[in-house]
Amino acid sequence: MRRSIQFSIVVFGVLFFLGLRSGFGQTADPNKEANSVVQSPAASFPRVPGIPIAPSAAQPAGASPTLVFPANAKTSRAALTTKTSGAAKTGNSGAGNASSTRGGDSDGDNRAAQGKLRGATTVPVFTGAFAQGFSDFPFIMMGRNPALGGTTVIPTKITTVSLQLLNPDGSLRANLPYAPFEDLTLDSPNFEEANYASGRNIQFGDAVQRAEFFNVMGDDWHTVLRPTLVDRVTNAVPRFVNVQFPDGSVKPVQNYFVGTAPDGEKFILLLDLFFDFINTNTVINEINANNYQTNAMNVAVYPNTFLFSIDNQGNFAGCCTLGFHTFFADTSVTPAPRWVFAFASWTAPGIFGDAADITPLSHEISESFNDPFVDNLVPAWQFPGIPGACQNDLETGDPVEVLPKSVVNITIKERHEVFTFHPQTEALLQWFEQLPTSDALGGAFSFPDTKALPQAATACPSN
Repeated sequence: MRRSIQFSIVVFGVLFFLGLRSGFGQTADPNKEANSVVQSPAASFPRVPGIPIAPSAAQPAGASPTLVFPANAKTSRAALTTKTSGAAKTGNSGAGNASSTRGGDSDGDNRAAQGKLRGATTVPVFTGAFAQGFSDFPFIMMGRNPALGGTTVIPTKITTVSLQLLNPDGSLRANLPYAPFEDLTLDSPNFEEANYASGRNIQFGDAVQRAEFFNVMGDDWHTVLRPTLVDRVTNAVPRFVNVQFPDGSVKPVQNYFVGTAPDGEKFILLLDLFFDFINTNTVINEINANNYQTNAMNVAVYPNTFLFSIDNQGNFAGCCTLGFHTFFADTSVTPAPRWVFAFASWTAPGIFGDAADITPLSHEISESFNDPFVDNLVPAWQFPGIPGACQNDLETGDPVEVLPKSVVNITIKERHEVFTFHPQTEALLQWFEQLPTSDALGGAFSFPDTKALPQAATACPSN
């Protein structure tokens, strides 16, 4: 999940930006669609800090909100990356209006004992640290201490979200269902077992973590996801939405664009402000229905749904977010309940390089394992091949996104069906440590493709 740069700007370029700028705001062309402007879209995974919520703050179903452009922001993407605004004005104090809090900033929250995070009710966790020079870098990860061995089973509560695309007059234009991808999602390497160098008959996220701690773990150490489909949700998506901008003006903005992938599947570019509204509602509703749980990995999956941003004038300002991970917290009670959460889009092949099907979901699950509360900091590092483009967080999928080859092929046979999935290779903890050698499995810095990152991260140059 990327915080300091947006590679969609680097790769997507001015072709897409200029092609859409004149089509936004009050002059938006309802006939303009994604394929008429998309040239070379690039996947993006923003870093989303913890989101404070009040479980009673869900908006009414079918509400027609006026979306609020984030104050003092250059683009609407800040609705995801800062959580300072973006909530709808429908008479309730929506969760998106709450000021952001960083999970784990207090001393008590940063200390885990016997798999529990003091001051919070959440998934089992363990702590560790590494040193660079005179600086120490602590981290919190999902599961249990590798040296103790044993298996930690984490329930995984999955909501599938389908979309109903509306015409400007409110009539139904098209359905974008998740149903065609439901079985494949559950049968993917994220939940089904396969063989890896780090173990046989294990899940993908478990395989990556075992590679990280292979030389210090107990042989029977595993972190296992137990998936359950808890809900199927359908959201109506209006063609235009009203957005209140920092100058106080309210303008209609085109809310979605439809495109066709190389394999014929339909995909949608969806305004991130509107996504933030419906997704936060979905999470709160699932919490209130006891579908999402604090001891679980909670997931909402969308069908070929990629988020775009606008600037403070309503012009196009970037694309395309395919997923993120974060946590929701009710800070009004003690200990504070925390719901670890990930959004991921099923992705048709041929749109974003070699990314396809469950690439975003594998990215977000692995990052949730390694950084469940989005606050594990590491020495500042540079993206491979892009000098000066830096981050300082333990987001294990990000360094691999920019590589020509970012995924591995894993074929799963389930119920007489055979499908080749494309989970993303992950950077290992040792890559972020920036040491000349790695104590991971086989001295690797990435996994399962150990050649993807042949050496540790390059330090970000100091100013």
